[in-house]
Formats: sequence, structure tokens, C-alpha cells
Amino acid sequence: MRREIPADRNVAHGSCLLLLVKSLGRFAKHSIGLSHYVFAAVLFLRLIVLARLSASAFLIPSSGDMQFYNEWARHILNGQWTDHHAFYGLPLYPYLLAFLYKIFGYSPFLPGFFQALLEAGTGVLLYKLAVRIFGQPAFTRAKEPQDDSSDKDSRRRGQCIGILAALGWGLFVPGQAYAVILMPTAGLVFVFWFVVWQIVRHQQTPSLGTMAMLGVLIGFTAMGIATILFLVPLLLAAVFFKWQTGPGQRDYWQWSLAATALLFLGLVAGTSPCWVHNYFIAKDPVFLSAHSGVNFWIGNNPYATGYPRFPPGLHAGQQAMLQDSITTAEEAARRPLKRAEVSAYWSKKANAYIRENFGSWLKLVLIKIRNFWNAFQYDDLSIITVLREQGVILPGLKFGLIAALAIPGLLLAAFKFPSSRWVSAAVFLHMGSLLTVFVTERYRVAAVPGLLLGASFTTWELWERSARGKYYSVATCVAMLLAATWLVSVPQRDPGLWALDAYNSGWQALQSNNLPLAKKKLELAYAYVPENSEINFSLGNLHLAQGEHKEAKAFYVATLRLDPRHKGALNNLGVLALTEEQWSLAADFFARALELDPRDAKVHYLLAQALLRSGNLDGARNEIIEALELKPDQSEFTTLRDKILGLVTPRSP
Repeated sequence: MRREIPADRNVAHGSCLLLLVKSLGRFAKHSIGLSHYVFAAVLFLRLIVLARLSASAFLIPSSGDMQFYNEWARHILNGQWTDHHAFYGLPLYPYLLAFLYKIFGYSPFLPGFFQALLEAGTGVLLYKLAVRIFGQPAFTRAKEPQDDSSDKDSRRRGQCIGILAALGWGLFVPGQAYAVILMPTAGLVFVFWFVVWQIVRHQQTPSLGTMAMLGVLIGFTAMGIATILFLVPLLLAAVFFKWQTGPGQRDYWQWSLAATALLFLGLVAGTSPCWVHNYFIAKDPVFLSAHSGVNFWIGNNPYATGYPRFPPGLHAGQQAMLQDSITTAEEAARRPLKRAEVSAYWSKKANAYIRENFGSWLKLVLIKIRNFWNAFQYDDLSIITVLREQGVILPGLKFGLIAALAIPGLLLAAFKFPSSRWVSAAVFLHMGSLLTVFVTERYRVAAVPGLLLGASFTTWELWERSARGKYYSVATCVAMLLAATWLVSVPQRDPGLWALDAYNSGWQALQSNNLPLAKKKLELAYAYVPENSEINFSLGNLHLAQGEHKEAKAFYVATLRLDPRHKGALNNLGVLALTEEQWSLAADFFARALELDPRDAKVHYLLAQALLRSGNLDGARNEIIEALELKPDQSEFTTLRDKILGLVTPRSP
């Protein structure tokens, strides 16, 4: 059972937050060291969430990408540094987890703590960006500074916008969730906006060493989340259009070419652990990770919705999807494939779809743009809803409100504060990185700090214009805000999208044996989408856990009607047939499951049991031997083998 957060703890946290806000108010008039208070405020908010998570049943991951990363890290910790295949999943985060587990011992709390520090660092970057961008006189249409604002007033404006943006980041609900679970999101966001900060803060040419180090930093981070590579064009734009050096054009071009070369050399050096492993250890020509091909197909196929809707043949969940993608590609090729060949198989399918359905694909791109800005929360992990329902994360801001406020702010700031254009460009480049695949809540989190700067500027402008009686300007700003609100509030009408949170919450409740909650959530998901194979399968598992075999069988049969290649349904129908002593039927189900995954030792073992009961001793012997070859350390496999060998009549020579 999940542990609930006591009410008195919530009251204590609320009192602490009130004291923190009052303290920040007293210190707001001091410019020196204010960033330290911003850091402390955001860190405090994140540590509250981490403490609550530690008191819940969700600290140790049991499903989804969190479990995928955690298990990978534990394999590394046990000495399994490589499987001698090219990486099929970006490796940086699990290797960092393994390093932390090795130094401090196994505990998901420590990664959460370091991620909280990075989140606080992001808050400081927001504050510094705001002071740098908005803490200077605004420009008029003639590109001259306005003279109605002193330097002191300008700096105060930058500080206020920075504090609003940083506190907004601390209270951003998805950010709270992804910062404390085992996900690399916090690291990406910090590095992303650190690079943007370097672009904004350098008014003159940075050193060539700085350019090389930025390349290394981006390359290293790309081994965890590759979308950060979309910042490279922003850096190149800064090199050729923002930074200037020397008195002559010759010096400028020499520096620009040298800076570009060092940036790319840094990228190669930063990503070297990946491509060195893939090219020289796995002997497979993959630059970062070979799973990019299947991600490209999931985002660009006839069934795509702009969100990660899995087409037929691929099941939800990181581990299941990756395995399905390899199995399907090898079945199509009728031979084992290298990971680069698997990636090429899926990329070829996606490119063929784009080429043959270009008009439909352009419409899909527009849908992805809409999804990026939409207030609808597509959390493929459903961790936000679960943590909110369990009282782990604090009430706060969501993407829709921030985006609605940010759009007019970024537009207005682009004219009055030219440096803000780099922030807007970073947001749009990150959006562009998602258009190649699909949009989820965690994928678009990296754009939120930039949107918070725009949202805070909108808030400041509305307050300042109202205080000065500029009601025409206020009306213009409100009109822009209403238009932005309409844009982000376009309703999502696909019932499958609304079923996602209910399904994931129900599945997690089922995993933790909270059957009443699982029943409530899964039945709600089924009401939304009765023709979804995974929902039917989960309802079958629910009835199986409740001992209702007839109902479970009906849902498994429905699952196979919707997805004839559903291995889980085949396997569970085989188990039910075993309990009903229908040996031949059980053997048929297990054999069909093995056609989908021949390397599943447990299914070979179950098939051996079914064949043994049906009298097929030779078949049973072959299956149990296969099971032991795959997992030789399973004692129950050895016991069944000895039993079968004792029954097999020795043949005459």
C-alpha cells in the first residue's frame, strides 16, 4: 500500500514556504547576492518534493523509463559494462547512475538530490538571463534606448522578472515531478539554458577555448538526450551574427572559422564515449544510439498523432518497444541484424511514408506544432498524475498557463529587448527537435524556462502599463493574451489521449497490488477506448489477480483480436489453459508466443511443462534444454529437466 503524506506535514511545508517568500521579499532590494536566494528558494521547493517522494512508494521505480534506466545502471554496477552491441538507448544517464550508486550506495534518493541542485541552478540561470536581457533600458522603434527609465529602474525590472521566472520554475508542476524521479530531464534543461546564457552574456567575442568547451558540453549531454544538438545552429548564429572581433574583417572571419572548427571538434570529443564504443567495441557504425530509427518511425507513420502512439507491432514501454523493434526488423530481414541495420530498417519505413504521403506528413507536422503549444498534458509516464494524487508534488503552474502568458511576452520583448530573441530562438529550436519525432510533456520541459521569461515579462508589462495609466497598451497586451490563450486551449478530441493517465495510473496500481484503485482507473480508461489492446490486456491481468479466470480469458481474447501478436496475452492464455489442464491448447499458445520472442526462457519452460503433460516427452526435453541454455541458473528449470530426462525411455543404439 502507498504511504500517504500526513496532513500536519503539509501544514509545516506551507509555513516554511510562507517564511521563505517573506524572506525573499526582505532581500529583494539587495542586488548583490540575490541569485543565491533564488538558488536557495528553488532548491528548497525541489527538496520538499524529494522528501515527500522518499516517504512514498514511488522512490524505487517499478515501471517505465525510470525502471529501464535503473536496471541498466544496476547491470553496469554488476560489471556488465557492455553487451557488445551498439547502444540501443542513450547511455549517459544510466552510467552516471551507476557511478553514483558505486560511490554512495544504491539509493534513487541521491540522483534526485543532485537533480534538485541542477534545477536550482536552472533557476539561477533564469534570474541571470532576466537581469541581462531586461535589466537595461528598452529600445524604441529608432533602436535608441528610452530615456524615461534610469539604470536603477531597469535593473529592478530585470530582477523582478528574474525572480518571477525562477519561482515559476520552482512551482512548475511537471518540472517538480521529472526533477526527482530517475530521468535525465533536469540535466538537459540546465545545460540547455547554460549554453543560451553563454550566448546572451557574451557581448564580445568569447575565447576559442570557451567555444571548444561549449562543444564538449553539448556533445557530452547529447549522450543523454540528443535534442540538445539543436542548439548548435544557435551557437553558429552567434558566431557569425552576434560576436565580432578585431578591427578588420579578416580577423573576424578567421576567428569565426576557428570558433566553428573548435565547436565541432568539441562535439566530437564530447560524444566520443558513444561512438568509440559503437564503432570499435561493437563494430557497428552508430554515432550515438541506434534507437533513433524506431523513434523516427513512431513519430512519422500512418498511425501517428503527434504524440507517441505506437503503431502495430510495437508495444508501449521502453524495454518492450526496443525489443519489439529489434525482433520485427530481424523477422523482416530473416536474419540477425546489427543495431545500425535495425535503425536503418525503421528509418527507411519512416522516409517511405513521408515520401509517399507528403501532404499528410505536412499536416502531421502542423499537428505536432499544435501539440507542442497545447495545454493538454501528454505525460507518457503518467508520473505527474500519480505523484499529484499521492500528495508528493506541490500545487503550481502548468504548461498551458505559462505558454499563454509567454507568447505575447516573447513577441513584445523581441522589439524592446533584442537580446530576448536568443531566448525565443532557443525555444523554437527545441520545438523543431521534437517535430522530427513526437511531443510529450517531458520532451517539451526544456523549453519551459524560456517561456517563463516571456510569461514573467508579460506579467511585468501588464502591471507597469496599468500603473502608468497606459490603458491602450494594456488593451493591446490583453488582446494578445486572449489570442494566445485560445491558441493553447484548442481541445484535444481523441479519447485515447484522455485515457492515457487513467490507463497508466491503473497499470501502476495493478503492479503495486492496489486492486481497487487499479479497477477504478482501468475501467475509466476502457470507457474512453474500449478497442485498445493494452487496456484490454491490463483488465485481463486485473481479473486474473482477482481470481476471475473466465473474465480474464475474455479480455485476453479481446486483446488478441485487436493485436494478434500480443505476446503477453498469448502467454497468459497459455497459463490459464495449464490451470484448466488443457495441455494441447496451452502448448499452442506458448508456441505462438515463442514465435514472437524465441529467447524468452520462461515461455520455453512453460511450453516444456505443457508438452510433458500432453505426453510429448521429446518436445518437452528440447524446450527445457533451450530454456536452460538461455538461463542456466534457474533451479526450477533444472528440476523439470531432471524430471523429463527420467521419463524419457533411452533409445537403443
